[in-house]
Parts: sequence; C-alpha cells; structure tokens
Amino acid sequence: MNPQQLIERNKKFAIDCVKLAETLPDTGLGRHIRKQLISCSTSVASNYRATRLSQTKAAFIAKLSIVIEEADESEFWIDFGMAFNLFHSDMAKKLMKEAHELASIYIATRNTMRRN
Repeated sequence: MNPQQLIERNKKFAIDCVKLAETLPDTGLGRHIRKQLISCSTSVASNYRATRLSQTKAAFIAKLSIVIEEADESEFWIDFGMAFNLFHSDMAKKLMKEAHELASIYIATRNTMRRN
C-alpha cells in the first residue's frame, strides 16, 4: 500500500471505531471504553499522517512507534468491551483484526526503517 492508501485506511478504521464506540451503553464502563477507543483509534490516523511530515528518520520511527502503540491499544479496548458483551461481535471482531493488521504493517515498516 502506498502512503495515501494507508491514510485512507487509517481514517476508515478511526471512523468505524468511533461508530462502534457510539453504540456503547451510557454506563460508567461504557463511557470509559468509548472515550479510550475514540482517542486511540483516531490517534492511529492522525499520527500516521504526521509521520509524513517527519524531517528525520529518527522522528519518523518515533512517530510510527506511537501509531503502533495506538493501534494495539485500539485492539485492547475492543477486546475488553467484548469481554463484557458490550459490542456487536461481528463489527468488533472485524475492527480488532484491522487494528492488528495495521499494527503489523507499521511494525514491519519500522523494522525496515531501522535496518536501512
């Protein structure tokens, strides 16, 4: 995938996570997971965009590391919500898979950057 395609993929991921988060019940746990999931999933998209503005290889790798952490955190919050039966499982499973795939893409990219 080229960088523009990844920007769009990340944006779709963030939008879908926000939609999923908005289905959470208005309980203490529901509000907490909603806030956390919206924060980390949108951070994947915004921080990846920011990697393109990096002026050094080190800055790119650092920003990409944030993207990886936020994708992994998104996967965690979806899984956590599923443990409490708070999500429709098909959509949640799809987004957990997408979070994992995005993290894997960026880990591979970071590893390549470190080698070169």
